[in-house]
Order: sequence, then C-alpha cells, then structure tokens
Amino acid sequence: MSDAEGNPVPGSGDAALRAAAQRAATTRERNLPQWEDLPVPNDTANLRDGASLNDALLPLLPLIGVWRGEGEVVYPTIDGAHFGQQITFAHDGRPFVFYESRAWLLDADGKAIRPAAREVGWWRPRPDETIEVLLAHATGIVEIFYGEPRTQTSWELATDVTMRTSSAKDVTGAKRLYGLVNNGDLAYVEERAMVGQPLQPHTSAYLRRVAG
Repeated sequence: MSDAEGNPVPGSGDAALRAAAQRAATTRERNLPQWEDLPVPNDTANLRDGASLNDALLPLLPLIGVWRGEGEVVYPTIDGAHFGQQITFAHDGRPFVFYESRAWLLDADGKAIRPAAREVGWWRPRPDETIEVLLAHATGIVEIFYGEPRTQTSWELATDVTMRTSSAKDVTGAKRLYGLVNNGDLAYVEERAMVGQPLQPHTSAYLRRVAG
C-alpha cells in the first residue's frame, strides 16, 4: 500500500518488505565465528552461508539466525528485573537446530551489570510436525519440551519432563511461545511453575536479528 506520492504506508506489506530488506543489509553478511580447520561443517546461523538447511528444519527456518534484545523477569518469589539477551538458532546441515541463550542484567539506564541466565540445547522437528526441545540450564535444570508450530512464524512448547540437580531451584514445569512480530523481529513469553508456585508468567523478551 502506498500514499499519494507512492511511498509505502507504515504498517503496510510494502513497508514490511522494505524494513526487512533494510535489516538484511546489515545482518546478511554476519554469522557465527567459523573454524577454517574444522574437519566437519561449522554451525551456521546464516541461511546464505555454510551447510544447506536440512529439509526437516523447514518448519524452523524463520528462526535461524542470531537475535539480540531486552526483556523482563517477573515472579511472586523474586524481584522483577530487566535483562539483555542474545539467542542463537544454528545448524550444521543435519535435522536439528542448535540453540543457545545468554542473558545479562541491565540497570535502570539499560547498561549491563553482570552476566545472568544461560541455557543451551537442541530443537528437533519430527515427521509428525511436533518439535522436541532439549534444554540444559547453567542453574542445574534440564528440561524436555514438546510443541508444534502454531503458524509459519510462531511456535508453542510445553515441558514433558523437568529434572534438576540437588543444588538447583525447584522447577516443575514451563511453557514458551515464540513468534515473529513487527516486520520480522522475534518475541517470546515464558510461563514457569517453581518453588511451590503454579504455572504463571515469568519472562518475556523482544529481540531483533543481528546475524543471518
């Protein structure tokens, strides 16, 4: 949709395509660090570079990349906090996606205070269109999620199994919803049941693509 002068109207399909092209101009050449002497394919977070995407990963194709932004933590048993976060979705040509999240606490001015939560894992699409997700947290928690795409650009997951070490916080379940919003940015919300509390909102974030 265009105005009388032929310019894209904000919020229109034309504007969305133009915004996506502008973002791609700064992210399309960026990728994960590559090891030139690695005898097997490097992980790639850029669909233009490295191993070809396995057909089994087509339901997750929009997620491939490196995303960075900010979010909020809320829960009855903790003080609310503002955090920065970087999430990586990468692959090496095989039918699974490598996932990594790194977070850091932010002060009132948006400056990093210190490192915070870390998690790593694997997203495994199955032939029946479900998705298995295995996550390990630096806090001693391991979770197995099952879920499925809600649309071509949104994915919903819920825990099937939650395990923890003896030193970890008591966590009994979680749900997550990821989706591409506002011309291709990534947002997610997470609900969590822990320390005797029922399943309820815990974290949310809004991230923009920085590589891929």
